[in-house]
Amino acid sequence: MERIASFTVNHDVLVPGLYLSRRDGSVTTFDLRFKKPNTGDLLTNAEMHSVEHIIATALRNSPQKDAVIYFGPMGCQTGFYFLFDSARLTDAQAIALLQQVFAQGADWDGPMPGKSSRECGNYVNLDVTLARRCCAFYAEVIRDWTAEQLVYPE
Repeated sequence: MERIASFTVNHDVLVPGLYLSRRDGSVTTFDLRFKKPNTGDLLTNAEMHSVEHIIATALRNSPQKDAVIYFGPMGCQTGFYFLFDSARLTDAQAIALLQQVFAQGADWDGPMPGKSSRECGNYVNLDVTLARRCCAFYAEVIRDWTAEQLVYPE
């Protein structure tokens, strides 16, 4: 059986950052790594869920919203995947968009998007304060990130 691409990444040397995970036609997947795997240092369910709501909302309300395909958590609880249409955004533009929305998330001053039973099946663990803290951390990690840095460490 063929190994999937994400299992070929050396998680022992992976650090928080922004990486090019794969390209499938015009769909590009970025790996937004928040925590180092294999350390027990994982995002909590509430952190992941809260960041997901804030950042997905910011992305889908940005001027580049038509290029956004998906933003969501990794099963390993160490970060998120961002899928975008590379016919509409270059890697550098996608990085700039992520820098913008994570800075926006760090300064979020409104209510948590989708925090009701009608809008979300697990709305009870959403927390704006957690989201802001996580977004501020990641905004700093990727503040000066460039397309040349999208390569996974060896």
